[in-house]
Amino acid sequence: MNTALVTFVRIYLTEGERHVDSLLKQLHDVEKVRGVTVFRGVSGFGKSGIMHSSHLLDLSGNLPLVVEFFDAPSKIEMILSHLEDKFERGHVVQWSAEVNL
Repeated sequence: MNTALVTFVRIYLTEGERHVDSLLKQLHDVEKVRGVTVFRGVSGFGKSGIMHSSHLLDLSGNLPLVVEFFDAPSKIEMILSHLEDKFERGHVVQWSAEVNL
């Protein structure tokens, strides 16, 4: 199987931060990454310790969101340099992976 090295990125947000739409627009229109997926969490917390969760009767507008994307390592390095001032430290995680071609 032919593979290529990529860098995978995961950005942790909450709905209340209102960053996801502008991030998706930048990743799609400007950076032209291979693809992006946004996951909406059922519950979660960060360094503040504040629990963000969804209950049947209380549909929270501040649930956790995870934005994932990958591309060539050099391209990801450039993209992350464009994004570094937009998110708190510790909210962006990256790792190397292989994609099948």
